[in-house]
Amino acid sequence: MSAPPIDSSGVGASSRARIAARTLRTDRWWRAPLLTVLGLSVFLVYATIRSFVRSAYWVADYHYLTPFYSPCLSDSCAPGSSDFGTPIGELPMWIPLGFLVLPFLLGFRLTCYYYRKAYYRSVWLSPPACAVAEPHRAYSGETRLPLIIQNSHRYFFYVAVVVSIINTYDAIRAFHGADGGFGMGLGTLILVGNVCLLWAYTVSCHSCRHVTGGRLTHFSKHPIRYWLWTQVSKLNTRHMQLAWTTLGTLMITDFYIMLVASGTIDDLRLIN
Repeated sequence: MSAPPIDSSGVGASSRARIAARTLRTDRWWRAPLLTVLGLSVFLVYATIRSFVRSAYWVADYHYLTPFYSPCLSDSCAPGSSDFGTPIGELPMWIPLGFLVLPFLLGFRLTCYYYRKAYYRSVWLSPPACAVAEPHRAYSGETRLPLIIQNSHRYFFYVAVVVSIINTYDAIRAFHGADGGFGMGLGTLILVGNVCLLWAYTVSCHSCRHVTGGRLTHFSKHPIRYWLWTQVSKLNTRHMQLAWTTLGTLMITDFYIMLVASGTIDDLRLIN
């Protein structure tokens, strides 16, 4: 009986050392991928639940609108929460009110270069850590479905910029007092802080580096674009930290607005 053929790629390649053990590491190499899975799972579960519940997402007195529902363009939206109109009619309960932008924002995160590394290693175990063999015998790269969609990251980036502009409008709108004039509360500061970090995460994207400095042969002939590219490049070194921070600030922002909108707590007012 002939021996089974040796794979020509992956960990079973004939050029690889024949080591039966998955790894010879003795440290807790599994901790990083485990924490990544837990962190991503917490956000996905929370965001999914909050996107579908359709309650406590709008504070009419102070114009607080959670990012998970912005922009709200349906007749199903709470009165006053639709500054951009309601071109969409009533939506059934199984469709989130933010269904127009949520898929694009999810696509932007899923195709992000950092998140790819994070869930490739932690979810697909490809590979889970350095010097730890992955369970897959072959790798086709991002050339087939579904991974070929990763190449559309730059287009998701363009939509993310538009959504960040809308979130900025929501933050400015939150400078609203109960009497209709200017006001500011803790919710206002939370919304402003969240949108600032979302902008930092968005413009630190590798696609933004390409937009600002890509396709240039001589930087010296384009000093403005070169300056923009250097600033984006500096911010890009913090892209991983911003990717995680913004997941946290999105949940904090939504959770605070939920507490105020449901009447669980009162907004801490600083002005008016």
